[in-house]
Amino acid sequence: MEKFSKLMDPVEKGLCYTALALMALLPAAEALLRPLGIVIPHTRFFMIRLFMVSSLLAAMLTTRARDHIAIAVIQYLKNKKIKYFLFCLAGSISTFTATVLFWNSVSFLKYSFSGRALGIFSDRFFALIMPIAFGIIAIRFAAILFNDAAETGEGTKKQFRHYLLPVLVLLLGCIAALPAITKIIWGFDPPEPFFSWVNSLYDMAFFMKTPLILILILVGIAGTPIFVIIGCIAMVMLQAAGSEPDATPIQIYSALTDSDIIAIPLFTLTGFFLSESKAGERLVAAFRGLFGWLPGGTIIATVIICAFFTSFTGGSGVTILALGGILLVILQKGGGTNGEKGYPEKFSVGLLTSAGGIGILFPPSLPIILVATTINSILFFMGETVNYNIIDFFLGAIIPGIILVLAMIIYGMISTRKVKIPVEPFKPKQAARAVKSSILEILLPVILIGGYFSGILTLVEISAVSVFYVFIAEVLIKKDIKLKDVPHVFTKAVPIIGGILAILAMAKALSYAVVDSQVPETFAYWMRDAVESKYLFLLFLNLTLIFIGFFMDIFSAILVVLPLVVPLAQVYGIDAVHLGIIFLVNLEAGYLTPPVGINLFLASYRFKKPFAEICVYVLPFLAVRLVVVLLVTYIPWFSSFLIGILK
Repeated sequence: MEKFSKLMDPVEKGLCYTALALMALLPAAEALLRPLGIVIPHTRFFMIRLFMVSSLLAAMLTTRARDHIAIAVIQYLKNKKIKYFLFCLAGSISTFTATVLFWNSVSFLKYSFSGRALGIFSDRFFALIMPIAFGIIAIRFAAILFNDAAETGEGTKKQFRHYLLPVLVLLLGCIAALPAITKIIWGFDPPEPFFSWVNSLYDMAFFMKTPLILILILVGIAGTPIFVIIGCIAMVMLQAAGSEPDATPIQIYSALTDSDIIAIPLFTLTGFFLSESKAGERLVAAFRGLFGWLPGGTIIATVIICAFFTSFTGGSGVTILALGGILLVILQKGGGTNGEKGYPEKFSVGLLTSAGGIGILFPPSLPIILVATTINSILFFMGETVNYNIIDFFLGAIIPGIILVLAMIIYGMISTRKVKIPVEPFKPKQAARAVKSSILEILLPVILIGGYFSGILTLVEISAVSVFYVFIAEVLIKKDIKLKDVPHVFTKAVPIIGGILAILAMAKALSYAVVDSQVPETFAYWMRDAVESKYLFLLFLNLTLIFIGFFMDIFSAILVVLPLVVPLAQVYGIDAVHLGIIFLVNLEAGYLTPPVGINLFLASYRFKKPFAEICVYVLPFLAVRLVVVLLVTYIPWFSSFLIGILK
């Protein structure tokens, strides 16, 4: 198995990296050639198919690397037996779910798939990646389960029992996929006793739906990959409702052929090209040269740089890990009073930990793209009118983002006013050199935002141009990244791409199942009767989202929780864009909230400080963040003003 995996590795990576590179090259070339009147034929057709292929290949690679996004409370357990049991349980459910998805995907291709052909290329050819990917993912989860058992098993009999577990789980997955298997063989009317067996599986799903979902949620908290839990819950709900086994793959295919979200992997690549180069160092030098002469100039530079990086990477944790070290050194440099060197460590670490999440409110933020597409999908499923596009969500986030940036800067300057940091004299030539050195990075958001909001470029073209631009800037011009090291950048980006898109695909199926069950709408009307005040509901929503931010990453929360919130917001008359911004600012506050905020753990790791100390350092900044949360939540004007003007 290990030899086969090593043999497959260069093939999978080569196909995945090539697909991602073509996804960036095609729309970028089309945008550049359009002014010359040259049109590249069928770009959209190939872009969508390349996106689906690269997404599932990335999911396969992420499975092999064990990098799928998970809550992973399991890592904090000390009891080895409980920890091992939960590892086996997570591996078993992952193997089981991927096996069922494999058979369901085969059924989907045979009976429910209808695509079009373009010369020798056809949709069916590209769609074959679905059963292939889920089959390989199932085998890899089984291999991980086997390896974990082999490492911890003691004694021949015990080893044999653990080695047998992956095989039994694969077999159990095939039994659970009997509706798909019988449909593949006999169509819609399987003979007895298979017909009765299939009916019994549907009945079992109907009567056991609620306890199964609760168990899956608990197992998800324990450490099972989020995409596995979402996919399994979706299949349970759809089977309980009597849907065909093709229902889940239909929604997965729909999600992975949505042109709006093609930008997600491309912006992710852009962020990793920036973080792997020396762009951060150049930007730090430029902003220090521009703002260093001002009182608190270093604070201004730090907050702006963090916002810049997070707007491209989409995750505050990436910014903390990539830039935390260099920015901490800069904040602590310079002769202060009382023997201090620059800003105190407590302040510096607290600022960097909390400033990482500011950028998610600025274009081309991946979370905003996901929020927009998720809200619009749910409204479409509900039969409601979709009034806003992604540009509207970007516009709605700008003023809240500016408020958050200013709040962090103002608090930072006020709280350190007693620390006499020497102000650097403004040196025009030195500042000009620093700006010139980083001009390519500084121009990037200007070009992207200008091209996007002017209507010259589409969102996909903007994301492709961003990859093309940073490749030229960081590899060919600045030469921070050698050509031979470019695959390494892809390797770092793929787990994020594979993890996010796997969740997104399953979340589309879960959203469909949840809306189809009408449970959110029923709950929404019950909630309206129980809590009449819109403002009391918003407070309840604030507390709930901050709590969710404790243990769920931003992408999972958007794709899993937001579909449940949208119907509630509709009942209370909350604007869709306003809801999206509330969702984002609350989640980022949750990541800073002790005792389990995700960014607190990342900061502890990056700055090599005890977790308890990080919590204390962050508390003042968290208080500022919560004030902004309340302002954004209860004053919808901040989210609607720019949309109203430009529309």
